[in-house]
Amino acid sequence: MYQTLSGFFKSWEFEADCTQKLLNNLTDESLKQEITSENWTLGRIAWHTVTAIHIITSNTSLTFDAPTKDYPVPTSAQFIANSYSQANNAFMQAVKTNWTDQTLHEHIQFFGQDMQIGTLLMFLIQHQNHHRGQMTVLMRQAGLTVPGIYGPAKEEWANFGMDAPEM
Repeated sequence: MYQTLSGFFKSWEFEADCTQKLLNNLTDESLKQEITSENWTLGRIAWHTVTAIHIITSNTSLTFDAPTKDYPVPTSAQFIANSYSQANNAFMQAVKTNWTDQTLHEHIQFFGQDMQIGTLLMFLIQHQNHHRGQMTVLMRQAGLTVPGIYGPAKEEWANFGMDAPEM
């Protein structure tokens, strides 16, 4: 749970930048990548990551302009990446303008649970990271380069004068 907005901002800015990097590497064709026909496609997961910012925070006092409909999934990777940037910027501006550290201790209902807003913000980050992990697997299957997130990706090891670890 976040106790201060500055603590949340530090985490969110890093994680949102990582998510933006992934989304910027998607292609229109890659959005169709799937594990099976019964699972979400890469595009569906990416779009859900965009819409979840507003959906997850909808029971709070925040109002901001961001997509809220998970379906239909856009067919443009650039549109998805741009929409994430817009949603992220609007969300951050709304938090900075409307919330204080005390807001993080307020309680809301979230999927039938009583939850402090500081806990909800942690959930938002964890939810985003969960789907980001799914996206990286589908990106590899689609033949895309995956940027490093918590360390260099295999393509980035050479930038550090090292060979990628054996898999």
